[in-house]
Amino acid sequence: MCVFMRNANSISDSEKVICCTRPGRRSSYDFVRAPERYRLKYKHIVVVKRGPPENLRIQECYLREPAAREVRIKVLVCSVCQPDVQNRYGRSPFAPKVPYEPGCAMVGVVDKVGPGVLHFVPGARVAAYPAFGGYAEYLYLPESRLVPVPSSLDPIEAAPVVLNYLTAYQSLHRRARVKAGDRVLIIGASGGCGTAFLDLGRLAGLKMYGIASGSKSSIVSQFGAIPIDYRKEDFVEVLRRAEPHGVDFIFDGMGGDYIHRAFPLLRRDGVLVEYGNPGSLRATLCTLARSLLPNPLSNGKKLKIYGAGLVLFRRKPFLEDWAILFRWLADGKIQPVISGRFPLLEAAQANALLEEGKVVGNLVLVMPDLLR
Repeated sequence: MCVFMRNANSISDSEKVICCTRPGRRSSYDFVRAPERYRLKYKHIVVVKRGPPENLRIQECYLREPAAREVRIKVLVCSVCQPDVQNRYGRSPFAPKVPYEPGCAMVGVVDKVGPGVLHFVPGARVAAYPAFGGYAEYLYLPESRLVPVPSSLDPIEAAPVVLNYLTAYQSLHRRARVKAGDRVLIIGASGGCGTAFLDLGRLAGLKMYGIASGSKSSIVSQFGAIPIDYRKEDFVEVLRRAEPHGVDFIFDGMGGDYIHRAFPLLRRDGVLVEYGNPGSLRATLCTLARSLLPNPLSNGKKLKIYGAGLVLFRRKPFLEDWAILFRWLADGKIQPVISGRFPLLEAAQANALLEEGKVVGNLVLVMPDLLR
């Protein structure tokens, strides 16, 4: 005899199973995974091939039980970031093979934990920098990859902290070690990372110059920085007039020609922190070599590289800095700029808007419950 059952002691609550009595054996059962039509599903976004946002497709997956030391997370918010675009076009030395799931920074709530999970329970608010997979209703990650998030925070405001604010904070305070009164140039000052630099630079008491198009100059001024319209002005000439002895630090997320043009604007012993994607393995190696090899003609100026991927190797400073940033967000000391909120299923539209170059601050994908 065969009957459909659910919530049997030895199987998943999220699956139905077929329970078959063995002939000739009383009260003895074989549990078999149910046909797929009886299992619960969730939606996620997949890059099906390289190219434009149209290559982002909505697909469905079956929910499964978390494995040992793994957590199933219900995603609340996922940031739409430049790495998502660059990876989709293959403009990164570390771009994954297609098909893959984009989404590198998210905030969610623990839905279920696997055996051996010690520090998180269902209902706990968490964040993660998984690099991939955040464009989804659910995400599975090892417990060690999660960061606790105060439940009092708005998850939409917390999402930009996970990558953009972390990048800015660590570039400012770990790579450059800025102090109040330092003069800095922020290249690409109006985007998600750029506005994070402006916000944290204001908090640190820096004198800031920000490169952005004229239509976005108001956001640069809003944080107390001096805007430079790269479409109408040569930023090199502007800085040489304004700071004839050079600036203390330059933070560049654009790469390319900006590195070579901006480097001479540093004062003696100044530092340029490059945090942008070089675009290719060759460019990555060239930038890395330039940062490591001494240059007797540089007058003590240095090029340093920042990459959030180091979290895989040195997690402790990342946990410390996330805790600081979430505390500052709770205290109202930082204010992420969010210019667009999209439902998860409109990930393609959000990516298209980001590619147009008209976005000020951050774009986020939000679960429907938070959009009501």
